[in-house]
This record gives sequence, structure tokens and C-alpha cells, in this order.
Amino acid sequence: MGSAGTRALTTLAVLLATALMLASVASAAPMRSKPKPGTLTQLRGSNGCLVDRSTPPKGCGVARALKGPGPFMGSRAIAVSPDGKQVYVASSKSDAIAIFSRDRRTGALSQDEKAGGCISVRGAGGCAVAIGLNEPNSVAVSPDGRNVYATSRTGNSISSFVRNPKTGALRQLPPPLAGCISGLPVPGCASGLALLAPDVVVVSPDGDNVYAGSFFGNSVAAFARNPTTGALTQLAGSAGCIAEATAGCTTGIALQAVEGLAISGDGADVYAATALSNAVVTLSRNPSTGALTQAGCIVESALPGCATGVQLSGANAVAVSPDDEGAYATSLFSNSVTSFSRTVLSGGALAQKEGTAGCLIYLRSAGCSFGRALLAPEGLAFSPGGKNLYVAAFKTGAIDVLDRGKAGAVAQKPGAAGCLAARSVSDCTPARVLKGVSSIALSPDGRYLYSTAFGANAVDVFRRNG
Repeated sequence: MGSAGTRALTTLAVLLATALMLASVASAAPMRSKPKPGTLTQLRGSNGCLVDRSTPPKGCGVARALKGPGPFMGSRAIAVSPDGKQVYVASSKSDAIAIFSRDRRTGALSQDEKAGGCISVRGAGGCAVAIGLNEPNSVAVSPDGRNVYATSRTGNSISSFVRNPKTGALRQLPPPLAGCISGLPVPGCASGLALLAPDVVVVSPDGDNVYAGSFFGNSVAAFARNPTTGALTQLAGSAGCIAEATAGCTTGIALQAVEGLAISGDGADVYAATALSNAVVTLSRNPSTGALTQAGCIVESALPGCATGVQLSGANAVAVSPDDEGAYATSLFSNSVTSFSRTVLSGGALAQKEGTAGCLIYLRSAGCSFGRALLAPEGLAFSPGGKNLYVAAFKTGAIDVLDRGKAGAVAQKPGAAGCLAARSVSDCTPARVLKGVSSIALSPDGRYLYSTAFGANAVDVFRRNG
């Protein structure tokens, strides 16, 4: 063989060896698959979490007025403004509402270093000054974005604030406009009925009414909202509240320890989750007056006047699907998510779905589907289109990711994509500072999810994939 042939063989051998080496490297390198739609990814570094300045940051950003966000009694402690510009957090141990500006492109949060970054009792922590905001546990923004409302357990109150549309800063309405309404005598607060340890607050879709559920009051208080000022006025007479046994209120049943409230998108019904009645209660709403009347209830143990359901022990939070065709509840002691069909033509009546579609429970239970990382579930949040339901599990310190099918049944995503938690929790995607996660909220565009972590004094930020 001549020199030219030898060189050709040598070149061929080198090319073959190189190809084999590249093939070997390619097979050894992990393939990065695209995240599945609906899954969550925590933002990196300090963009992925904010902790109170009294807490070691551990790679998170630092904020004020963030002690005890999203307490155990409360599953709506975080809210995103309708324009997506701000996130509001009820911080029970700070006696404050922390205010964060939101980058709508990246989802990251930042806080004004001055008084506009928070509002608190006596202006502690350099915040704006509020009254009646003692251990706040729930916060809601009006649909027009002009007002923010908060319930406070120790203050036995509901507080009303005007929102600055540019900065998101809050200013409490003055006493003549009932900027604070309390069930107990509190200086500067107006007097309200059936406000005893209020736990949750919601605003009707039309913005005409605000409702507050009281844990120890076993009641739901009803208020008319002035669309110009945002001021609240409790409805007159017995229309001002519905309760199990409170003089002056409309009488209801299965209302012991109201812990969760949700309003249907059509504004026709208010649903209450009641922890000691182990029930989900349907309250019909008069669209003209805002008054509530009981239309039904589903309880775990037989109760005259109610239907019977399963896995409702310690009913905690409730949410209505965006299509208005279903309602879903978490139950603290059952460690479950229960699913109900909603029938508009039957006055918003609920019926628990049959078989395993009716309940998803931690570990296993006869007749229910299987759930993971679901100890002491609290807050619920739907993606805007309703394809995913997210659940905060307080004791596990996890956020569970559920898929919702065409028939409304929910199932947890398989594998690690089905939950986010600390590395110590097996079979979940690792996430940071989720100890005592209780409340969650999605941005209006559905691209980002925000959560409170009571035990970590933190707010976490996640990108929603897909």
C-alpha cells in the first residue's frame, strides 16, 4: 500500500475514533427534557424566595413585615392585584400587610424600602400606620384593583384600604368610612356583628359585596361595598350575617368554625368550608342586595338538612373552578382534597363526585384516589384555565400539583413533578423555605405562583411551566 493509502486509512481511523467518542459522551450526558405543562419551577437565588429580615436569609432576599405570613388559621393570606403589579401578604406575627412590587415579565418580587412597602399596627417596622390589623390572616383585592381588605383574628376585625394603582401602597380608610370594623370594642373601629376571630375574606366578582368568615363566630358576615370609596357597610338586620347561633343573624347550619370561603364566578353562590362541622356549605347570594341564604350543605357525618359526603374532617379551604362547574375543598384532618360538581340550574347545588373522583387523600383510603405530600392541606389555587389545581400542605411543607380532567376530576401529577418540598420529603421536586406553607396565589396570566410559608417567615416564587 502506498503512502497515500496509508494516510487515508489513518485519517479514517481517527474519524471513526472521534465519532465513537462523541457518541459515548452523548449517551452519558443527561437529556434535558422540557418541563411538563402545569409543573412548577422555583426561581433561582434571591428571586425564588423572600424572608423576614429577622430570619437568616439562606440565599433568599430579605423583606420587612413578613413574620408569620399565612398563619395556620387562614388559607387566603396572599393575593395578587388584578393588574398583576403587586402581591399582598397578611403577616400575622408582624401585625402587618407586606406589599411587594411584581416584575410581570420575570415574576420576581421587590419591596419599597419606605412606608409604601408595608402597613402595620402603629407603623412598626417603618410601615404605614393601620388600626385593627392585629394578627391578620386573610387578604383580598377588589376586582377593580382600587381596594384591599384584610381580616384579623385577634382584632376580630375587617380592615379596608385604598390602593395606590401605581405603587400598590395602601392607605386605610378613615374612621368615618369604617376603615376598620370589629366585633369587639377597638378604638377607631366601627362596630360589626358576627366578627369573632374572622379567618377569611372574599370580594364578589361584581365588586358590590365583601364577605368575612369567622372561625369562632361560626358565621359569615356580609357587607355592601361602596364602589367609589371602597367603604364597607354591614347589611341591615339579619341580612348582615348568617350564623349557627348569633342573635340578630340569619340562622344557618353546619357553620361551625368557618375556615374557607369562595364565590362562584357568576356571583350567584358563596361556598364555606367549616372545620368543626366537617362540611362544605352552599349559600345563595342575592345579586341585588348581597344577602346570603342557606341553600345546602354536605357533611361527613349525618346531619338533618344536609347531604352526606366523605373525607371532610376539618374542612379547611374551598375554591370554585374557573368554568364554574366544580368546587374543591381541602380538609385538614382527612388530609384530603374533595371534589364536587356544581349545577348552575339547581341554584349552585353541589354534589360530591362519585368513586375515586370524589376524593384524593394522603397515602391511601378505600374509595379515594392516591395523593402524596398532602399532610394538613390548606390553601387552594386554580390556574386561569382550570387545567391545574395547586394545594398547599402545611405540615408536609409542600405544594402539590394536580391535573384537572374534562369531567372535573383531579389527579396528582406522577413522579417528582407532582409536588415541591424540602429535600427531606421523598419523591418531590426540591424547593426552598416552604416550612408551614399555607396560602398560594397565581398571577392573572397564570405564569407565576406565589406562596406563604408561616414557619419560614417567607414568600416563595415559582414559574408555572407550559
